[in-house]
Amino acid sequence: MTETKTIADNIARRLRRAAKPVICNVSNRHAHITEENFKTLFGHGYAMRKLKDLLQPGEFASKELIEIASPRGSIKKVRILGPFRKYTQVEISRTDSFKLGISAPLRESGKISGSAPVRLIGPAGEVELKEGCLVAVRHIHMTPADAGMLELKDGERVRIEINGTRGGILGDTLVRVSPNFVLECHLDTDEANAFDFKSGGWIYVV
Repeated sequence: MTETKTIADNIARRLRRAAKPVICNVSNRHAHITEENFKTLFGHGYAMRKLKDLLQPGEFASKELIEIASPRGSIKKVRILGPFRKYTQVEISRTDSFKLGISAPLRESGKISGSAPVRLIGPAGEVELKEGCLVAVRHIHMTPADAGMLELKDGERVRIEINGTRGGILGDTLVRVSPNFVLECHLDTDEANAFDFKSGGWIYVV
């Protein structure tokens, strides 16, 4: 392959990606939780109440809020997301980890082994997690069709472009591909604040 053809292919790929903007939402601190832990926090017989649906199919923000705590600090009003999961995971920002005084690792969601311990406090009880608190890596959910159009693969890391008065490029953005997803990028509050970005805006894979 000649250098000229390589450059031309890269330009064509960038133009195709520029024609496919990706909606991006800001993910505030939240908890995914098991049914058992939920019962401990809110009491047996208490049902999770839906506040609003999220963009990813079947996922929703609940009305239930908890406190997360460590020996060095706590954060109140942390929202629980539904539905119930097979594991309990708390996703926070790096700024939150400073407030809690913990070393929450930067991880892909679901990879909780060896992550930070944290205590969950609800109106009916408490749950002591030996692991489960992390800072989630920024990522893009997409279907196989989206991945094909954008010429990406599951697990790939890409750069994304954010437009606006404080726009710029963010690297090392994880691509997650599944037929159960819809196309959506997630940033945490630290990342969004740095770029003065609001939920519902658009980003581009570059």
